[in-house]
Amino acid sequence: MRAESGYGSSRPGRARGAGAPAAPRPGSRPDPDPAKLEALLEPIVRAAGLDLESVRVGRAGRRRLLRVVVDADGGVSLDDIALVSREASIRLDDTGAMGEAPYTLEVSSPGVDRPLTQPRHWRRARGRLVRVPLAAADGPGTRAGAQAAPVEGRVIAAGDSGVILEVDGEHREFGYAELGPGRVQVEFGRPAAGPGQDAAGVGAATGPRTGGRADGH
Repeated sequence: MRAESGYGSSRPGRARGAGAPAAPRPGSRPDPDPAKLEALLEPIVRAAGLDLESVRVGRAGRRRLLRVVVDADGGVSLDDIALVSREASIRLDDTGAMGEAPYTLEVSSPGVDRPLTQPRHWRRARGRLVRVPLAAADGPGTRAGAQAAPVEGRVIAAGDSGVILEVDGEHREFGYAELGPGRVQVEFGRPAAGPGQDAAGVGAATGPRTGGRADGH
């Protein structure tokens, strides 16, 4: 289950009348740079004992939508989501990083559709069935960047340099350089994974707020 916490927020001190927020005015400032937002929010996420996976800025109607994805070994708890949501909202409002326009902050943990591209992703997918393309072996006539047929197997172990997959009953070791982005496969009727074996956490959701900080102050 994908953890998610959604909040509506704007910079403190901006008074607005009742009703929907006004649409951005022509010539208004462009959307904030996700890289700068990531640098701003990463210390908050790390202080909570989590990893910051991605920061994306989009639109939800007339509001900006800031999506923050966090993860951790053993999954992400309700308290983790609430803490990061509250602290991130305070930092964003205090610094004005999202500008003057109202925005919605959404903090979540990765879903099973998140590609496995980092050693920590593979580690957190231990016990899961994955499908991953392999880089084609170099040779005459091989196109640069070509990929071989994908491999499907269960993640047995993952380290800093590679992963062990159980493929057709055999354990096979692959270096990360041999692998493309892995994908967790949905298995119906499979017993729930133990701690640290599921890439998705659990989370909370709240209704959107109009104005003020994301923690309600």
